[in-house]
Formats: sequence, C-alpha cells, structure tokens
Amino acid sequence: MNISDFRLFLEVAEMGSFTKVAAQRHTVQSHISRQIAELEQACGSALFRRTGRGVVLTEYGADVERRVRAWIKDTDALFADITQTAKVPMGEVRLGILPSAGHPLMTQVFKQLRQEFPRIRLNIREGQGGELDALLDTGSVDMAILFRYEQPRSQDEVLLSTASTYLVSGPDMPLTDGDTVEFSQLENLPLVLPRRPAHWRSILDEAARSQGFSLQAAVEADSLRVQKELIADRYGLYALLGPFSMDEELSAGRLQAAKLIQPDLKRYVTLAMPRQGQITQACRIVARLIKETVDCWGGRLSKPEAGASC
Repeated sequence: MNISDFRLFLEVAEMGSFTKVAAQRHTVQSHISRQIAELEQACGSALFRRTGRGVVLTEYGADVERRVRAWIKDTDALFADITQTAKVPMGEVRLGILPSAGHPLMTQVFKQLRQEFPRIRLNIREGQGGELDALLDTGSVDMAILFRYEQPRSQDEVLLSTASTYLVSGPDMPLTDGDTVEFSQLENLPLVLPRRPAHWRSILDEAARSQGFSLQAAVEADSLRVQKELIADRYGLYALLGPFSMDEELSAGRLQAAKLIQPDLKRYVTLAMPRQGQITQACRIVARLIKETVDCWGGRLSKPEAGASC
C-alpha cells in the first residue's frame, strides 16, 4: 500500500463509480476495479459495496476514508512545508475553473509560468458553481475561479471581475440587435437554461417570478458549449450568458447579444483560496499571475482586441 493507492480510493469514494474514475484517468474500468480489489485485500476487508449504479462505501470503508483523509492532509502539509523552503518555486497547483476562464486566461498564465517558473505545474479542472465550491472544501483543488452572486467579503476570496448578464441569440434576431433588453421581455421566449438545482438557475427563476412570469426552458443544459451551439444554429433560441463566455462567437458573427437590464443581474468572478491549510509558494505565484493578468486586461477574463500585452 502507498499514498497513490489511497488517493485512488478517495477518488472512487467521491465519484461513486469505477467507470467515471477510469474515464477521468484515461484508463479502463477493469484496471481501476483491480487496483481497488488489491487494496481491499491488503486492508483485510471490503471498502466498497457494489450497486447497480456504481459503488458506495461500506461502514468499514467510511471509517478508512476519514482516517486516510487526515493522513493525506498531514502528508500534503509536510510536502508543502518542504517545497516551500526551496529557493526555486516548484510543485503542482490544482486549480478549479469556470469554463469561461479556460482560454485565453489559463493559457496566458501557463505561458508566463513556463517562462518564469518552469518547475510549477498546473493541474486544471473545469467545473460549475457548487461543484467548484465542493472541490475547494474537500481539498481536491488548491484554489478556484468561480462565480459569486454577491461581492466577496472574505479574505479567502479576491474579486477578479464583475460581469453583467446578456441575452444571447443567433445573428439577425431583432430582440438582441440593440445594446440592452429589459428582463420583462424574456416572457414567453424559448430559452436554453442551466439545469436545476444550479444556483444561477434559481436566481434567474426568482427574477422572473418577481416580475410576474416564469421562464420558458426550451432546453436545459449545463454545458456552456452546448448552450452556445444551440442558439447559434438558428433554432430561434436564446440564452442568458456572461460576457466572457462568448467573445469568440461574437467576433465571428455567430452570436449577438444585448445587455440585460431592469434588473441588471451581475455576477462576481472571484479567485477563492482554501479556508484552512497552508498555501504553498507555487499557489501564491499562480494566484498573483491570475490577478495581474485579469487586471491587465481591464477586469476581463479575455484579452481585449486592442493593445493590452501582459
């Protein structure tokens, strides 16, 4: 048994499926199953109970999970302390990000790291809303770029950007041809909306209820790419998106957008750090580069078309 065996054990416990873990690790389900079976044999008892939908921890497995998490946390803290004393910043930084923060923000940060801090490695994981919060709370990522619906007040979060909400459609749609559109005009529009119980969906639904109507979901989809492709394919659909998620499509003329007003629904893009535990030197460097890049781009997650070289 070694620490990598138990990291795999925790990953399976979190995802509840050998198949999902195998897909994430780019291997086959049988390989994961065999590794877990060998670990169970070494531990002397079953860690998981197999079900029709995946696996769940046995009572013994749940007890092992609690103890292993404490052990790995102590081990990670020891390693962080050792690497922090190094003269050359090094180590892996696990970063959870919103889909709209992937490119060009993270590609720009990687470019700077490669030039200035080549021994710092990025491990980037994409997610949505509460998923990123959960990853941060469980220590699965070291920091996260995520949306908040109020300005951050905690010292653990840094405001990167403020984003309004836009009604987005395919080209040549009259409703999105102007600069702004009132929220009340969404009544009876066929919308592509995020699936419940997403927090953003709840906010949109509540805004509609406050004006006496309900939003009409023609399609529900969490994937940002799916939302954009559906409205770009001229089905007469609309979506409610932030400005950083559609720059390329707007520039190419595949989408058009009008800012939503009355109310102006704002979201706050923050860089959140863990509330407990030690922050490594590598994490501090990556956090600084993210903040400096967004500031250089004028509070945007994408580089402005004119100027701004960081």
